[in-house]
Amino acid sequence: MLFVVQCEDIPNGLDLRLATRQAHLDYLKTQEAFIRAAGPFLDEQERMVGSMLVVDFPTEAEARTFAANDPYAKAGLFASTTIRRWRWSVKPPAGL
Repeated sequence: MLFVVQCEDIPNGLDLRLATRQAHLDYLKTQEAFIRAAGPFLDEQERMVGSMLVVDFPTEAEARTFAANDPYAKAGLFASTTIRRWRWSVKPPAGL
């Protein structure tokens, strides 16, 4: 089942985000089988200020474990993380 993981960075978190970005990207590569879409939220100056991922896990608990193990989360980058079940209704990729 699909879940949206929405993360908002702490204020002035860009330096921490950049310092942990490679570890975050490496982690996502190990989880590619579960990721349907992912990318950063941007502010008006095009700076990354959060993250959104659409993930496919059998349970919400597994989606939460995935999010908690992200190096960004472990580094304390996120002020908040919301995980919600989601249905892709318009233009879903083949197979969903």
